[in-house]
Amino acid sequence: MTQQWDLAQLIYEPMQDSDLDEVVAVEQLVYPHPWSRTNFADSLNQGYQAWVLRDASRELLGYFLIMGVVDEAHLLNVAVAARWQGKGLGRFLLNQSAACARGLGMESILLEVRPSNQRALDIYRRYGFIEIGRRKAYYPAANQQREDAIVMRFEL
Repeated sequence: MTQQWDLAQLIYEPMQDSDLDEVVAVEQLVYPHPWSRTNFADSLNQGYQAWVLRDASRELLGYFLIMGVVDEAHLLNVAVAARWQGKGLGRFLLNQSAACARGLGMESILLEVRPSNQRALDIYRRYGFIEIGRRKAYYPAANQQREDAIVMRFEL
């Protein structure tokens, strides 16, 4: 069920080091192979665009990180806290990531997603991302296996 959010009640701000404990906690709950705190800290230190979304009580609802390369933004990570999924926040974060990429002068957004992450694939396809390739054995998977990545692009 999609919830209509009062955008005036949402707090959208740059991710800070002080956000990392909460970000990592969300990451660990929503991904089977989550990023580490070091992955997030390194991204902040590299100056990547990293944003958090909070409600009026400052509860972390979601976040995303983008790296700009020449004229293409790479959506490195995007997540909505488990209890807030299915309420339109993923689309909101994609809108914000697209606005961020446009602000950086990018022409498209590139991302990788696991074929097993059907929910994310559905969201990306509905948003307008198209599959442009695969990266074989890109992700770690269960039982010492590897999983391909579907590479998708969204033209801005």
